Amino acid sequence: MVKIIDLISEEVTKAFEQAGYDSKYGKVTLSNRPDLCEYQCNGAMAAAKEYHCAPFMISDKVAEVLSNNEMFSLVESVKPGFLNMRLDNNYLAMYLNKMQEDDGRYGCDTISNPQKIVIDYGGPNVAKPLHVGHLRSAIIGESVKRIAKFMGQEVIGDVHLGDWGLQMGLIITELKIRKPELVYFDESYDGEYPKEPPFTISELEEIYPTASGKSKEDEEYKAAAMQATYELQHGRRGYKALLQHILDVSVTDLKRNYKNLNVSFELWKGESDAQPYIPDMVQKMKDDGYAYISNGALVVDVKEDTDAKEVPPCMILKSDGASLYNTTDLATMVWRMKDYSPSQLIYVVDKRQELYFTQVFRCARKTGIVNEDTKLRFLGFGTMNGKNGKPFKTREGGVMRLEYLVKSVNDEMYKKIIENKKSKHELEFDENEAKETAKTVALAAIKYGDLSNQASKDYVFDIDRFTSFEGNTGPYILYTIVRIKSILNKYDASGKKAADCKLSMLGAHSESEKHLMLALSKFNGVMETAYEDIAPHKICAYIYELANAFNSFYHENKILAEENEEIKKSYIALLLLTKNILETCIDVLGFEAPDRM
Repeated sequence: MVKIIDLISEEVTKAFEQAGYDSKYGKVTLSNRPDLCEYQCNGAMAAAKEYHCAPFMISDKVAEVLSNNEMFSLVESVKPGFLNMRLDNNYLAMYLNKMQEDDGRYGCDTISNPQKIVIDYGGPNVAKPLHVGHLRSAIIGESVKRIAKFMGQEVIGDVHLGDWGLQMGLIITELKIRKPELVYFDESYDGEYPKEPPFTISELEEIYPTASGKSKEDEEYKAAAMQATYELQHGRRGYKALLQHILDVSVTDLKRNYKNLNVSFELWKGESDAQPYIPDMVQKMKDDGYAYISNGALVVDVKEDTDAKEVPPCMILKSDGASLYNTTDLATMVWRMKDYSPSQLIYVVDKRQELYFTQVFRCARKTGIVNEDTKLRFLGFGTMNGKNGKPFKTREGGVMRLEYLVKSVNDEMYKKIIENKKSKHELEFDENEAKETAKTVALAAIKYGDLSNQASKDYVFDIDRFTSFEGNTGPYILYTIVRIKSILNKYDASGKKAADCKLSMLGAHSESEKHLMLALSKFNGVMETAYEDIAPHKICAYIYELANAFNSFYHENKILAEENEEIKKSYIALLLLTKNILETCIDVLGFEAPDRM
């Protein structure tokens, strides 16, 4: 379905041509003075230079051509040469009815040439609990994936686990000290290894920090961990079996925590999955003349003549032959291209890693790991800070576990919901329902609080503000949806069916109704822009505008008390479309609304 602003531009462009001017001057934009008009065209200002006349002479002629166009209720030329326009109410209603008819998409067309996209987000290390530092990648990545899927792309989300390197050696070393009798440490053992892991997730989460602390104080211990890492990476059977146990236990716990965030992945691959591709990748880089030895390490030059700042070479192997994150990320690209041939790879990562990904992307492009037409996109996000403006910490100054953060918001939300019920004298309520509602609204508070900020910007995680039912917050958006559901339920309870009103929107009867209708008409354009710019925050800004427009309409109009039955049906149809679009938007943002609050 063509965006409404494009339909308007089409009419204005034709009017410029009919008035004798170049069509390129007919571009229309949303008005920056909504008190004066809804749409505007400033093309006459630029055209005046080409046609050597005053701008208003051009805008006057174009306005005259448009004066009888049924699309508009007002077209006026304003000196020095602006075209101000208001849409005809009936035309706008007709457009919205077509949106409502397009069930599930509401006028938003899918991509004409669907492609395959791999999104790399998550990035947790196995054997360690998720902490607040993992929040933004998970929330932003999930939303980017959902937006792209909504637009018709085939999208594959990969968690990209940190399951390789010294951390594995540390766990193996500490486990060997604690349980030396385990069969995994017997190099002569050639039988089947136990199916049950020799540790629980709680034990595993305690083992790693203990081992890490020891390695910083005991050189002999660190050397043993490095040796264990080397033996794991070179195929020692017992250690590979332990790695599988670590993965099984960790991934089960990670899936539980990600599920609580309504985040999912199509792939649960890790750095270890890229290891088989490293030898051939490295050899090809050497054979093709891209990789060379510098200070003992194998590197590839990635600097370009246009660089304003120095971009160091991309290191492929350390002087001892060991691989690095660069090596693993490049090898991961190798298997992604081999198995999926994606047209686009998107990495949702801390913005402080931008230089690193510049090196990796250039190396992948230069050495032919990715196709020439494969897009490599880095979506760098800012830091989640506490109220003191510094990275979010526990009261003791440590990094907070993600599940503890989520629980604290759940608890705060539950407290507010109970207080709200008591203030309304709802003394009898289902406590389990209240807890489930609190959980749903808390997730909206967390996700909206994050996504409403431009991804690259730092932001303050303020529980009090995020859980407020007023202002630009997730709970406010959900409260608006619940309010609409309540009205529709009351309409149904009166013996009528809201669904029967689906396509009966009439022209607006008030400014607040028109304002709401105009906001709804922007939906397809907002979704397209959010997808193209990888910008979930633009959807947040839109639904906040839409929620405000609805609440103004709600407060200024008697919906269910409207005596004219046709107007009432029109109102109900308008509410249905508003609810559907709000729910579609929050779904791509990764949360949902309860039936009541």
